[in-house]
Amino acid sequence: MDDTPDNHTESPGDHAVVLGAGLAGLLTARVLAGRFARVTVVERDELSLDGPEFRPGLPQSRHAHVLWARGVELMEQLLPGTTAELLEAGAALLESPRDFLWLSPSDWFRHVPGAGMLIGSRELLDWTLRRAVLRDGRIRMLGGRLATGLVGGPGNRSVTGVTFRDGGRLAAALVVDATGRTSKAPAWLAALGYPAPAVTRYDSHLGYSSRPYAIPKAALDDPRRRWHAMYVQGRPDSPRGGVLVPLEGDRWLVTLIGNGEHAPPTKDPEFLGFARTLRSPALYDAIRDADPLAPPSGFRATANEWRHYERMDRWPEGLLVVGDAACRFNPVYGHGMTVAAITAQALGDAVRGLPAAQIPAQTRRVQRHTVTAANVAWQIATSEDLRYPGTEGPAPDRATRVLQAYMSRVMAGANSDPALSAPFFGVLSLSTPPNTLLTPGTVLRVLSKWRLPTTPRTTTAYPPHHGPA
Repeated sequence: MDDTPDNHTESPGDHAVVLGAGLAGLLTARVLAGRFARVTVVERDELSLDGPEFRPGLPQSRHAHVLWARGVELMEQLLPGTTAELLEAGAALLESPRDFLWLSPSDWFRHVPGAGMLIGSRELLDWTLRRAVLRDGRIRMLGGRLATGLVGGPGNRSVTGVTFRDGGRLAAALVVDATGRTSKAPAWLAALGYPAPAVTRYDSHLGYSSRPYAIPKAALDDPRRRWHAMYVQGRPDSPRGGVLVPLEGDRWLVTLIGNGEHAPPTKDPEFLGFARTLRSPALYDAIRDADPLAPPSGFRATANEWRHYERMDRWPEGLLVVGDAACRFNPVYGHGMTVAAITAQALGDAVRGLPAAQIPAQTRRVQRHTVTAANVAWQIATSEDLRYPGTEGPAPDRATRVLQAYMSRVMAGANSDPALSAPFFGVLSLSTPPNTLLTPGTVLRVLSKWRLPTTPRTTTAYPPHHGPA
């Protein structure tokens, strides 16, 4: 995308390098452009501005993605007008659960207050953000360049640039690793004499399989259809689920979900057969006569993993690790992109008012500050994954088990009680703190009104507000 030489006459002190052109990398670059004269985004994949397209570095992009309202708000603050561009290109702003058929582990959600979310293909989102970021003349992109290591300063106490597979080198005062699940930061730090970070990992062995469909003309034209998306959640006694979301181009994207031996298939005709086994036939009924547009795609790298760079005794000046490269989540909860936006905000707060020359010396503090953006999403993902008996990771303590039992009752109430649904979705969308659900009045309401059945509840095939598929 950019053939500018690696050697610049400007001082490296005016330059920041961001590794990775995903959502975390793009928003990080936009934040750093407010402090540095130049920001270079380096991506191993070739990057195009001609239109949205799949790239190997984002294999999870073939599956359902959502950007919760908090993420939309922060994206719009950093890149004004981006939301309108996405909507013009065919993305959708939906209200959850109002615009959904959503079967929770307890029951169907009614038309209760919830939270907004932006839905579209990941390819469209990244392409739109990439164009918006490049409107800032301080930012450039180097596509098709594989970073292979960090350049150490005197005594390796600092990072002063990156090296590339082709032998090139790029000098910078600040290097940010936003390469996500493919991050090589632990190995690069080891090469500079730093120990590997401690890692906390929970793996529920969740599997994805996704397939795009053309929305049937009958569904497009039917004024009685009152839903735009669908979510049939699994639960420990029935660990199969599915998501249907609209995409640009009059398409549906269907993502099937299952744990362990219930992982969904990636071949025909088993894909449709798996959809038929969900707790409700609603999703199967919607797609059984729809035309598939591509073969199913699988995805299995869904573990929660936190690399605790913030706990390291030694840390080189001039290096930050953000996004999935530091902390990644089971994607079924839809938090990754929103956490990336919250992290960008936290980074902006941490460096606000600092001249570029002072930022490298502050990276240890900034690393600790930005990682707090992941706390709530981590708590939600890991506590929910621990409900499944096959989940690998530290066993839940008593406090976690109490919280799980309480949150089960919160969700049961949120299905139909507006007084609970609003704060529940506020927390789920990362817009409000979890203690919103722990106020005395809320706790009393939950414990007095919403009791859990001693045996799994049988739900109706369709919710009361169901409209034709």
